[in-house]
Amino acid sequence: MFPEQSEDHTEDHLEAAIRSPSTVPVLGVPLALTDYDRMLEWIEDMVAGQRRGYVCVANVHTVTLSGEDPELRAALLHSSINVPDGQPLVWAMNALGYSLGDRVYGPELMSRACARAASSSHRFYLYGGRNQGALVQLALNLRQRYPGVKIVGGYSPPHRPLSAQERSAVTEEINRSEADVVWVGIGVPKQEKWMAEMRPHLDAPVLIGVGAAFDFHAGLVPQAPNWMQDAGLEWAYRLAHEPRRLWRRYLRYNPRFVGGFARQLVNHRRIERRR
Repeated sequence: MFPEQSEDHTEDHLEAAIRSPSTVPVLGVPLALTDYDRMLEWIEDMVAGQRRGYVCVANVHTVTLSGEDPELRAALLHSSINVPDGQPLVWAMNALGYSLGDRVYGPELMSRACARAASSSHRFYLYGGRNQGALVQLALNLRQRYPGVKIVGGYSPPHRPLSAQERSAVTEEINRSEADVVWVGIGVPKQEKWMAEMRPHLDAPVLIGVGAAFDFHAGLVPQAPNWMQDAGLEWAYRLAHEPRRLWRRYLRYNPRFVGGFARQLVNHRRIERRR
C-alpha cells in the first residue's frame, strides 16, 4: 500500500492520490481529462483508502439526454468522475483546446481492470445484464479470460423499478459480498441514477456504470471493429445490429449533440477572441 509515515502525512498522501482529474464541460457535463492507466490507479487508490465514489462512463447519448433529464444531470454532476467513453466527446474536448489522446471506453476499462485484478485481488460484483443467464455467462467469460479475477456475486434486476424490499435485499447482498468494485450494466440513464441513489448505502468503494459492456463481454452483442470505433462510427455499427432498440436514440440525440456543441464551440471561440 503506502510506506510507513506519520498519520498526518499518510492522510495527505491519500488525499493527493485520490484527487479526481481535471474536467472539461461539454454541454454542461464535466468530462475528465484522463486515460486508462490513470483510471486504474484511481480505482486502486480508492479501494486502498476505503473511500467511496462512482464513475459514469459517458457517451454522446448520456451527455445529450442529461439536458432533458434532471435526475440524470444530477447524477453526472455529483459523480466522482465522468469519463469520455465516446470518440466524438474526445473530439469535442480537443476542439475546446485540450489534447486528450484517447477515450476511456467502458468495455475496455472493464477488461483492463479485470486483468489487473487478477494480481491486485480486487473483488468484483456484477449488477445488471439482460437476465440471470446472461449474467452467469458474463461471469464465466471473465473468469476464463482473466484467470484469478474474483467475481464475488451478481444480480440481474428486473426491467422495472425495484421495490423497497428488493432494494434492501440487494444492498445487503452486495455489502455481504465485501466487493471492492461494483460494475453496473443496466443502461443509460438507469445505471447513473442507480449509482447516485445507492452510493450512500453500499460499502464497496467504487461503483462504475459501463452499460453495454455486459452484453459485449457476455458475447451477446458484437463490438464494432477498431477502425469504426476510431472513426467515431461505433453508433452506426450498433444501429445496424440492434436497429429496433437503438434507432430512436441515435435519430434523436446525435443531431441534438452536434447542434448543441456547435453553439458551445462558437461561444467558446468568441470568448477566446476577447481575451
